[in-house]
Amino acid sequence: MSGLRPRLLATTDQTFSTELDALLAWDVSTDSVVNQRAAAIIERLRTEGESALLELTHALDQVRAASVAELMLGPEDFRAAFDRIAAQEREALQTAAARIRAFHEQQKQPGWEFEDEQGNRLGQRVTPLDSVGLYVPGGQAAYPSTVLMTAIPARVAGVGTLIMVSPTPGGVVNDLVLAAAHLAGVDCAYRVGGAQAIAALAFGTAGIPKVDKIVGPGSSYVAAAKRLVYGQVGIDAIAGPSEILIIGDGSVDPDWIALDLFSQAEHDAAAQSILLTPDAGYRDAVLAAMNRAIADQPRASLIADSIANRGALILTRSVDEAVDVANRIAPEHLELAVAEPRKLLPRLRHAGAVFLGARASESLGDYVAGPSHVLPTFGTARFSSPLGVYDFEKRSSLIEISATGAEVLGRAASVLADGEGLNAHGDAARARIRGYGANQE
Repeated sequence: MSGLRPRLLATTDQTFSTELDALLAWDVSTDSVVNQRAAAIIERLRTEGESALLELTHALDQVRAASVAELMLGPEDFRAAFDRIAAQEREALQTAAARIRAFHEQQKQPGWEFEDEQGNRLGQRVTPLDSVGLYVPGGQAAYPSTVLMTAIPARVAGVGTLIMVSPTPGGVVNDLVLAAAHLAGVDCAYRVGGAQAIAALAFGTAGIPKVDKIVGPGSSYVAAAKRLVYGQVGIDAIAGPSEILIIGDGSVDPDWIALDLFSQAEHDAAAQSILLTPDAGYRDAVLAAMNRAIADQPRASLIADSIANRGALILTRSVDEAVDVANRIAPEHLELAVAEPRKLLPRLRHAGAVFLGARASESLGDYVAGPSHVLPTFGTARFSSPLGVYDFEKRSSLIEISATGAEVLGRAASVLADGEGLNAHGDAARARIRGYGANQE
């Protein structure tokens, strides 16, 4: 394999801003073919139900079944897979599951109430969702980690029913995925994937019940389908390609940085790996390390495509400027490969997950650190957060009004309602005011 070809950019270049925009550009919504096909699949599932799901599963995954029941796996299948895998794999999954559960237990928030000066009681009640669909990718690789990272926060939140869907091309079922489902408390799984699986969860079929929310990453077809069914069900986010951004000051071994860049590039050709550094010599050392390491990577061809398509090594004027560029990019994963990473935190505003220091490789976050690896991508860290317990809860406002409150608030509310021309609103408020007509207290 010839040398890797990431873009070599510098913030001092007059064209840098334009070049950065071109590097970051990605939007599945502009792919009309994907959207049209996803919409057609959703419509088939909505109108034809189980028969369409079976036909598409056969056509796209080469899995033939007479009914959806034949594609279902349950707790006994999960337990059997857990028992089949190697002891080392069981221990690793158990370690990850325990850490993920411990982290998300910290996110649980109780409801609250307070009483104001008029004796009104106001508050918020937190309740879990009834049912959630978990999408677990199964095309280019198997993702038992995604099972843990989605199902465990849902269970901590108290979700009633967890239904997993995951494609099994050629009918091959991954035991690690099923073992993870056992540890995470998944209720059942269906060997279906793609836009058809999203539609089945959104509308329900004879064999798959409708859920309240769908979470988990997937292909461009999965992302398009989630966008199209939103409103029919809730979704976590529209996931784009995986991303890593590393700010390096030269203090971390270039060989480590090269492998961290590869850790995202090996996902798919659209994944993005970027290094920001003020040190030209360090940039060159990282590129040399990448070219040394690529030969040892089983997914070398995919990594090379990703690096050529969307990878970049960017020379900045300073580490501070690197932070500014990072805030502009708002990456999914941000590694602070610098000597004093906590000094940068106050200026960092946008990132899905921040990894501090030389030892905090992004791969640890993917598997065992504790926080969910389902993170905002494609700049959406500017306004969204990692998947967490809060994604599986809903909040209801509590409003209890005293006699004094009915009078004081009723007068103010009726004035505002009349001002808006909503007379019935005003009348309803006045009816509660002490001394008003037949409703006098």
